[in-house]
Amino acid sequence: MNKLHRLCLVLGDQLSFDLASLQGLDAERDTVLLVEVMEEASYVPHHPQKIILIFSAMRHFAQALQQRGIRVEYVTLDDPKNSGSIPGELKRWQSLVAPDEVHLTECGDWRLEASIKACSFPIHWHSDTRFLCTRSEFSSWAAGKKQLRMEFFYREMRRKSGLLLNGDGSPVGGAWNFDAENRKALPKNVTAPYPARFSADAITRDVMALVGEHFSHHYGSAASFDYPVTHEDACALWDYFLDYGLAAFGDYQDAMASDEPFLFHARISAALNIGLLDMRQLCADVASAYQAGHVALNAAEGFIRQLIGWREYVRGVYWLKMPEYASGNRFANHRVLPEFYWTGETQMNCMRQTIGQSLEHAYAHHIQRLMVTGNFALLAGIAPEEVCQWYLAIYMDAFDWVELPNTLGMVMHADGGYLGSKPYCASGQYINRMSDYCRSCAYKVSESTTDNACPFNALYWHFLMRHSDILRDNPRMNLTYKNLERMTDVRQQALWQHGEELLARLDAGEAL
Repeated sequence: MNKLHRLCLVLGDQLSFDLASLQGLDAERDTVLLVEVMEEASYVPHHPQKIILIFSAMRHFAQALQQRGIRVEYVTLDDPKNSGSIPGELKRWQSLVAPDEVHLTECGDWRLEASIKACSFPIHWHSDTRFLCTRSEFSSWAAGKKQLRMEFFYREMRRKSGLLLNGDGSPVGGAWNFDAENRKALPKNVTAPYPARFSADAITRDVMALVGEHFSHHYGSAASFDYPVTHEDACALWDYFLDYGLAAFGDYQDAMASDEPFLFHARISAALNIGLLDMRQLCADVASAYQAGHVALNAAEGFIRQLIGWREYVRGVYWLKMPEYASGNRFANHRVLPEFYWTGETQMNCMRQTIGQSLEHAYAHHIQRLMVTGNFALLAGIAPEEVCQWYLAIYMDAFDWVELPNTLGMVMHADGGYLGSKPYCASGQYINRMSDYCRSCAYKVSESTTDNACPFNALYWHFLMRHSDILRDNPRMNLTYKNLERMTDVRQQALWQHGEELLARLDAGEAL
């Protein structure tokens, strides 16, 4: 009996040797297809370093497959026969090689998966087993719940994985979550490790030239690109974090500091999201580090929670609620995203620091995204669609399944509280507590209504006042609104008026 000839399309965020659709390949008969296409590189103006990472990692992955004896067809961006889209290339190669079957692993983007499913030939779809929770499992868990809570989902994932559990199934340390121990500001005498960097090889240099030719108009610099593009280098980056970052990550994962873009963060999210690292192995390594006494429990649990808790949770919400989820706009925000989000040219030091490093490195850690750039966008009433497009474009690790729920749901609270129970909004005092940004700022964080007052302060209270009909009855906002009610009418009016002035300046295209 003759074996079937399979054509297996591998996407740029599926560069894992254990990808479900690659299992059982017949090296003599089957064909693996990888394609660089303009549509995926430009449907938002992706940071040049993000495009470099994906294209270079794809080329290295194709080379590694070929070294394993697997037949690979690879289409470069500048191939004159390139149709420019993934569905177009899949159709072209389906016609060229005439396979008996076409195989794909689930996409990370609803838009792309829908366009591929519109192809006129049958496709064998495989569940993405790189995740702990399947789409159907999450749907079953969410069924019948009016509101979801990540904490309860996370506990289920801990039980499923067996991570940090005692023999009786109870959590190590007596609690499931040590988030309260993950919020320390960075002391002056604490020094972050020098970031691990990786030099560009010939393949990456070729890709950098290609990106420079075709995407020079995209925001962000390619000059500092130093990310791993192979499984070996990604593992080296991970090992570096285990040795030098993880122990302090537990205490300082929410901290921010001027001219310190990485601090104790692993910088592995991009490599993980495109398949160069394995989530289960990372969690096992962290658990082993704790069991060996190398790191404290708050560091191990805090890291594992990010992966099998939050990361799996937002993916579940994405596939449960798309495509309607993308249009959420609970606060009816329609303000245009300020130009300084693309340039970093603002007098607000926290925003200048965070946006500046994002443009330079295509990177910012979760608190910078949530409580600086995201917080400002929420307070200023920026249209969620524009904010989501910015996050998707500017960050190297941003793929739709992880970016959209994080931005639309957690940052903008535009889903009405489905993802998170309260808006993550704060005045400048939060930023002052968690960073040294305010010390070198043109604005005074201690002021709220003067000309040189921190814009976050008045905008915070303005946001609460203009959306009190939505938020006042939220149990987690009770204390905040009680504080607002304690203010005199004169104080409230001054905050409202200064907030109006700041928003008017944004509407006029002025950089704050």
